[in-house]
Amino acid sequence: MEIWLAIIVGFAILFSLLLGGIWIGVALTATGIIGLHLFTGLSVENIVGTVIWNVNNKFELVALPLFIFMGELLSKGGAIEDLFTGLSSWTTRLPGKLLHANILSCSFFAAVSGSSAATTATVGRITLPEFRKRNYDFALSIGSLAGAGTLGFLIPPSVIMIVYGALTAQSIGQLFIAGVVPGIMVSFMFMGYIAVRGIINPGITPAIDVFSWHDRARSFVLIAPTVALIIAVLGSIYLGWATATESAAIGVFGAVVIGLVRRSLTWTSFKTCMYSAVNTTCMCMLIITGASLLSVFMTFMGIPTKVAEAVVGSGISTYGILALLAVFYIFLGCLLDGFSMLVTTLPVTYPLVVHIMGYDPIWFGIVLVVLIEIAQITPPVGFNLFIIQDLAKIEITEVAKYAFPFFLLLLVALVILTAWPGIPLWLPQQMIR
Repeated sequence: MEIWLAIIVGFAILFSLLLGGIWIGVALTATGIIGLHLFTGLSVENIVGTVIWNVNNKFELVALPLFIFMGELLSKGGAIEDLFTGLSSWTTRLPGKLLHANILSCSFFAAVSGSSAATTATVGRITLPEFRKRNYDFALSIGSLAGAGTLGFLIPPSVIMIVYGALTAQSIGQLFIAGVVPGIMVSFMFMGYIAVRGIINPGITPAIDVFSWHDRARSFVLIAPTVALIIAVLGSIYLGWATATESAAIGVFGAVVIGLVRRSLTWTSFKTCMYSAVNTTCMCMLIITGASLLSVFMTFMGIPTKVAEAVVGSGISTYGILALLAVFYIFLGCLLDGFSMLVTTLPVTYPLVVHIMGYDPIWFGIVLVVLIEIAQITPPVGFNLFIIQDLAKIEITEVAKYAFPFFLLLLVALVILTAWPGIPLWLPQQMIR
């Protein structure tokens, strides 16, 4: 009874603080400390000090600020404009025309930013005005941006994967490589949907842009720097030449070189990128620290073990349990952002899925990322929805409605990855060989 009381009290404290407008990291920290004080009788001060030191002393997390910094440098350096311009010349003959460039731009930028929010905001600022100017279907323009923006978490390098790997002691390099095939798969699913819509109703993309082969040849010059950086970062990990942290340093160096060559990087913009990266990193680390304190409280109370025993003892099949977990995460996405969902629930769901049910931890990491992608476009707290609402100046309910087809496509991708776990695991297996 004490365990269930601890669960009820813990969630009551957490959601009361969140509804009161308290920062998520502070709310998690306070819930963990109060829970330890009320239910364990241990020396809370010593536990808090030890947890804060251990969490912030993980070498794997050094990659976090570096990849965030790399994304900031490329975002401010005009890389996304070059990507959209270069990709546009190759997509205008496809059904759906420039909407495919929207998906591809998000996919490429996701491979250098590591953030869903950064991908959505950066690409949206460039593409949405272009679609409006060309009288493209407004709903599909908004929906494709909302869906493709989530790829910032799935296509490596991913901030979510770094945190998952650090908290579960899994190889961040293998997680990165495991996200490549699913990321490409989801991108093609989005493009396939747009192509079908374009065939059924060509009027959704009325403007016809004419590009010569000279324009297409020139596009390689615009795309090449970003592609070369992606190959350098992911290729060094896949070939075993560098760890995730070392590849992040390579990425930052490459982003600086690209900015200097393009003459888009000034000392002022460099400082702005650095301040923004520090701000984002501090926010992430505060949430991670708070979630770790909450995890310690739950572990001391035996909550993960109790929940696992209750789920396994219910007699539900393996796929039934996975379906319940998916519903749980989708519901949680209505209340929390994806990052907070991961660090808050991982102490309970990871032992259940990996240790009790026997699933591969790398596979589970990719499935979790897809669930968090779904949360990014789930109202009312889907973070991508708020970003697009600000860009498009429309109601968030409209954004959610336009994003719904891509929400369904992500659910289909989740089913595919669950039915065929070899899809995300194939590349990591080749990498090990």
